[in-house]
Amino acid sequence: MGALHDGHLSLVRAARSQTNFVVVSIFVNPLQFGPNEDLAKYPRTFERDCELLKAEGVTAIFAPTPEEMYPTNAATFVEVEGLPQKLEGRTRPTHFRGVTTVVAKLFNVVRPDFAYFGQKDAQQVVILSKMVRDLNMDVRIVVMPIVRERDGLAMSSRNRYLDAEHRRQGLVLYRALTRIQTLADQGERRAARLLEEGKSVVAEGPEVRLDYLEIVDRETLDPIEDVSRGALVAIAAFVGPTRLIDNTVLMGAGEAEVGARNR
Repeated sequence: MGALHDGHLSLVRAARSQTNFVVVSIFVNPLQFGPNEDLAKYPRTFERDCELLKAEGVTAIFAPTPEEMYPTNAATFVEVEGLPQKLEGRTRPTHFRGVTTVVAKLFNVVRPDFAYFGQKDAQQVVILSKMVRDLNMDVRIVVMPIVRERDGLAMSSRNRYLDAEHRRQGLVLYRALTRIQTLADQGERRAARLLEEGKSVVAEGPEVRLDYLEIVDRETLDPIEDVSRGALVAIAAFVGPTRLIDNTVLMGAGEAEVGARNR
């Protein structure tokens, strides 16, 4: 949606290294904003974004208007059942219908062979992957790692809303995930215990209001009790007036062994 940072540019660089024709879409999608969300004030830095993309050597920028994407009296939506009502969906019930609709339209217009998304929006990745599979779309979803600031804060266009104190307190999200990851690496398999430790870290931020911290199955997004087979740890919190999300993936025992052998 524009307001590009190094997290976005990492997707561009991955695409350039793996393909020969790179299109970047910039579109602040009104359909994925709910009532009282930040559509009007969402950062828009189109000229700067274009300069950054030009420097990265992208082939084309696709920047449609809302009127082009959503003609008058448009009444067709793309919706994945089940997954969008979990995690983010409990706070933002119409968000993912907007995401799947606009991404399906972008795919239909651009016809990419590969589409690059960041792991930071973990639920979005799961939902879009299911949409592509269920609708037999001829595109491969490529998921790239979260890009973080030096202090660990996950890069986000919304980070610019944070003042210095809120930014400092916002680091509890990353610290909570790191604490959970460390305990899992040390052999803790009980999700309840991991969540307890993570929430205690979040409580260190007096102006941080936890929306959710959950440990879920990586495909179904349903809560799990044991992380032996791997899990997604997802967190969302309001830091002052700004809502931030982050996540980490816990690998299953067998996956960890394969990863170690491949290093």
